[in-house]
Amino acid sequence: MAKRILVIDDDEDLLEIFNIVFQEEGYDVVISNTGEAAEHIQIIHPDLILLDVRIVGSAKNGAEICAEIKSQYREKAPPVILVSGESDLAILANECGADTFIPKPFDIIDMLMEIKTYLK
Repeated sequence: MAKRILVIDDDEDLLEIFNIVFQEEGYDVVISNTGEAAEHIQIIHPDLILLDVRIVGSAKNGAEICAEIKSQYREKAPPVILVSGESDLAILANECGADTFIPKPFDIIDMLMEIKTYLK
């Protein structure tokens, strides 16, 4: 069974790129342009979450969503990777309990290698 990646980002073009690239790599991809998808983790059962920090139109930012996931699911929480152009991304990732972070702009090959590390 393919590993499932939940991608939450408000950039529709980026979501489409992630969808295409991750599917080509054999992953099952669930994309969302709002943070509301994080409320359905029990239904989606992602093996990894790729999460933008700024999600326009969402009640919570990515760091808040990450902290909630890590708090609510504790040992069973899927790995969360914050992806953002924020200058303080390392601090945000550390504070919310993200497993790692990838600054924008990013190299898609490097991102795939990072994701594969967490999906082994």
